[in-house]
Amino acid sequence: YLVGSRGSVGSSLVAFMSGITEVNSLPPHYRCPECKYCTFDVPDGINCGADLPDAVCPQCGAKLDKDGFNIPFETFLGFGGDKVPDIDLNFSGEYQSRAHQYCIEMFGASHVFRAGTIGAVAEKTAYGYVKKYLAERNLTVSRAEENRLAAGCVDVRRTTGQHPGGLVVIPQENEIWDFCPVQHPADDIHTDIITTHFEYHSMEENLLKLDMLGHDDPTMIRMMEDMTGVDAQKIPLDDKDTMSIFVSSKVLGYEHDKILTEVGTVGIPEFGTIFTRGMLMDTKPTQFDTLIRLSGFSHGTDVWLGNAKDLILSGTASVNQAIGCRDDIMLYLIKCGLPEKRAFKFMESVRKGAIHKGKAWPEGIVEEMREHQVPEWYIESCKKIKYLFPKAHAAAYVMMAFRIAWFKVHHPLAFYAAYFYRRSQKDGFDAVMMTHGIETVKEHIKRINADPDHSDKEEDLLTTLEVCYEFYLRGFTFDNIDLYASHATKFLIRDGRLLPPFVSVSGLGESAAWDIMEGREGKHFVSIEEFSAACPKVSKTHIENLKQAGAFGDLPDTSQITLF
Repeated sequence: YLVGSRGSVGSSLVAFMSGITEVNSLPPHYRCPECKYCTFDVPDGINCGADLPDAVCPQCGAKLDKDGFNIPFETFLGFGGDKVPDIDLNFSGEYQSRAHQYCIEMFGASHVFRAGTIGAVAEKTAYGYVKKYLAERNLTVSRAEENRLAAGCVDVRRTTGQHPGGLVVIPQENEIWDFCPVQHPADDIHTDIITTHFEYHSMEENLLKLDMLGHDDPTMIRMMEDMTGVDAQKIPLDDKDTMSIFVSSKVLGYEHDKILTEVGTVGIPEFGTIFTRGMLMDTKPTQFDTLIRLSGFSHGTDVWLGNAKDLILSGTASVNQAIGCRDDIMLYLIKCGLPEKRAFKFMESVRKGAIHKGKAWPEGIVEEMREHQVPEWYIESCKKIKYLFPKAHAAAYVMMAFRIAWFKVHHPLAFYAAYFYRRSQKDGFDAVMMTHGIETVKEHIKRINADPDHSDKEEDLLTTLEVCYEFYLRGFTFDNIDLYASHATKFLIRDGRLLPPFVSVSGLGESAAWDIMEGREGKHFVSIEEFSAACPKVSKTHIENLKQAGAFGDLPDTSQITLF
């Protein structure tokens, strides 16, 4: 599986050379894979190696590799090493537990603990407590007193939990007790997980915390590699057909669809939601560097809406001038002539949303920026920002997304098989709803869109329905679930069509799906009754749902035959 890097670790060239991250933080450059010739002499206006024009080596004539994302090292370690570095990695969800286990093997079970978290009482919950407290005692108080009582409950410890992928590593010469007690999360003594008793934030500057999170993209890429034999790391990041889907769906075989809009990025991580597709239509990106900026816009808080979007659409700033990632601020201010440490300090202040938390910016920084001709719109934009993404994180995510988009363009059935597999793992694919043609899918999309109060589950379903609609729009179809050929969990490519797995049937879990695969071994069923006897974990409800999905074809209900 590919391992993706998160956060600012991609800013470190050492991490790139060590194979920890795929993100090369150097400025855009050419290098020869044969004779090792290298040059940083590139055309103006290019901020990313993937956007460089093709070129050949002047020394040996080989085609030059293009690399470099122009990310300052300081976002990883600060100026003079005054920032605590952080290495966070995204493992495939299927591999994550093995990565954690290896960590325990490496450092020893007595030196690796899950990072503990503390769940506090939220504002709405606190208000509920107050209402119940007053009702039980038949008390009536003013709204102000209700608010005062609720405010006293907010942020009080409610429960303990564990970080989804955080591990705290203790130095070999120490014990965990030198730092904090340990406990089972949520006080559940039956779990074999042990976490730090203190909230991990209280120790993160003194102890090493490894973030080893589960992520869908590496799983999806591995599946597509297995189906096609293509090495994802060799996919060119300047493929023109793939780049075109961020502006138009033409290369996918349809255009200006009313449901999917004009871009072709449905189902692509980072760029598949209605919100991010709207960003693509507003900016019409033709460069890889712009995609990285858009990723920064969409993940930041108060960075795009009411900020960068207005500046770009009004013509006040171009996409490349608007602030997308935290690194942009430091690089721009250094370019304007501000001292490096000052620019770094200001960047850190803005990216954490200091002024929104009642903390001041570095003293005199606004006057200093004005002295260096930093435009007023830029200063105002900084004031609105509450959180900013690191550029290295955006670059790593967009590289993954672009590879997935490449498969969507060049190996569509492998893309849809991997995408639907991912969705079926989370109950996001319903065979009855999605495998019976484009009109059925369309009706469900219209139904969800027509309900302004639709649930989060329906919103999630809508995403899958949109991909399903596009699947049909491109001329592809599903086979009916086949008792003898369908897999328990994976979508299979068969004669140019997709064969859904058993888990895509509503309510049928993995346990029952594997039971069907075992029960059908060496058999040919003469009735649904016989099938049911061979698969004890398949309930009556499952059988009804399998019938609706067309899995039994014209198989009779019972094995009895009528003689007269």
